[in-house]
Amino acid sequence: MAIAHVYQRDNVNTDEIIPARYLNTDNVEELASHCMEDLDPDFMKKAKAGDVVVCGEDFGCGSSREHAVWAIQGAKLSAVIANSFARIFYRNCIDCGFYPIELPDANKVINDGDDIDIDFKAGIIKSNTQDKEIEFKPLPDFALKIIEDGGLLDHIAKK
Repeated sequence: MAIAHVYQRDNVNTDEIIPARYLNTDNVEELASHCMEDLDPDFMKKAKAGDVVVCGEDFGCGSSREHAVWAIQGAKLSAVIANSFARIFYRNCIDCGFYPIELPDANKVINDGDDIDIDFKAGIIKSNTQDKEIEFKPLPDFALKIIEDGGLLDHIAKK
């Protein structure tokens, strides 16, 4: 069971995902404790392992730092679902072993608090709350393999 934390916002930037004042560490647990803090100060009080963040257009814009992905991973979120992602953030997700889901109108078809299940390979989000299935275009096999291997460096090391 994953709970959707929906924000009716476009252009959620990396400083809102992990504020720059906390970038003096690469410790994912420390970064996670401040995840989404400038967008929602109570986010880490309500987010549980496996939950998802849902936003509008251009999620992850701004700085190209990997810390934003690390904070999300440290918070143990299972996915970020957005209408679109900043390209560098999107690639950082895959390179760090995290699955970004692009879904048009994501923050309109998924409601805050929805209980959802995600089939990453089939490209299906099941909203148990709304009793409906929402299709998305799954990542290509090569990207999925990088994520399954734990990120690009681990993927390369396995070869």
